[in-house]
Amino acid sequence: MAKELDYHPNVAARNLKLKKKIVISVLLPEEIASFYDVLREGIREASRPFESTIELQFRSYPRLGEGDAALFEQALEQGANGLILAPGRPETLKTLIRRAARNRVPVVCVTTDAPGTERLATVSSDAYTSGSMVAELLSRCLPRGGEVLIVTGDLGTYDHAEKVRGFRAMLERMSSGLRVAEVIEAHDDPELAYRRTAECLARRPELSAVYVSTANSMPVVRALDERGALGQVTVMTTDLFPTLAPLIRSGKVLGTVYQRPRAQGRMAFQALYQFLVEGNCPQVRRRVPPHIILRSNLDLFLEILPGDFEEAVGPLEGAEGEREG
Repeated sequence: MAKELDYHPNVAARNLKLKKKIVISVLLPEEIASFYDVLREGIREASRPFESTIELQFRSYPRLGEGDAALFEQALEQGANGLILAPGRPETLKTLIRRAARNRVPVVCVTTDAPGTERLATVSSDAYTSGSMVAELLSRCLPRGGEVLIVTGDLGTYDHAEKVRGFRAMLERMSSGLRVAEVIEAHDDPELAYRRTAECLARRPELSAVYVSTANSMPVVRALDERGALGQVTVMTTDLFPTLAPLIRSGKVLGTVYQRPRAQGRMAFQALYQFLVEGNCPQVRRRVPPHIILRSNLDLFLEILPGDFEEAVGPLEGAEGEREG
C-alpha cells in the first residue's frame, strides 16, 4: 500500500513536529586511531550543514569486534534513529542488525561489510581489489619470486579476509613466483603485531616481501628495522599517516594502499541521512576505489589530503620546478 501511494518515510519532518533531532549513533573502534579518527572527521564534515536537525552520538570500543555489540544494544535502547558502524565480526551482530531493521532503525556499515544481514548499505574500500593490486605490484617488483608475509587484523572481519583472498587469487592468476608464507592476525594490537612479526622473521629470515593489510603497519616496520631487514624486504602497507610518509619517501617502504577513510565517512553519513530524511534507498554496496601511493606520487597525495598530514609534507624540494617543466 505504501508503494502504491508513493509513501516515503520522513523522520526529519516527524521529529521536527515533535521538536526533536534525528539521532545517529556512530560506533567505531579506537584502534587504529590514524584511520578511524579521519573517518570520524569525514562523518562530522558531512553532518555540519544539518546540525540543526541531526545529533551525532559517537561511541567507541577498543578494536574491531571487541565491545561493539554492547554499544549497539545501548544505542537501540536509547532511541537512535539510525546507526553507522564498522562490523568487526558480522556473525555476532547479525541478530542486533535484524532487531534494528524490525524496529525501522537503518544500519549503514562502513570500512567493512556484514553480508547476509539486513543492513541498509555498506560503504568501504574494495578489499578484494586492494589485495589483488598489492599482489600484482609485488609480483612485478619481485619477478624471481620468494616468500611473502601478510599481516592482517582478524580473518573473521570481512574486509581483512577479502584482502587476503584477493592477494592469493592474483598470485595464482599471474602464476607468480611469490607464495604466501604466513598470514598473521594481529587484531589491530600494536604489540601483538610487533611480537608476531619478529617471531616470523626469526623463523623465516629469507622473506622477500611483507604486506600489511591494515593501518597497523608501524609495529611491523619496527620489527623489520630491528632485524636489519627494513630496506632489504619489499614492504607494502595500508593507508597513509605522518609517520609512514618519510619511510615511503626514503624507499624503505615501497608504497601503501590508501582507502580514503574521510570519503568513506562522508558517504556513509550521506547514505543514512538521505534514507532517513528523503526515503531514498542507497546503493547496497558502495565500493570506494583504493589508491596506490608510491614515492613518485607521495607529495601529490600529501598536498591534496587535509591538514592531518601537514607535519609529514615538509619542503617539497624541486617540486614546483618539476611541475613547471
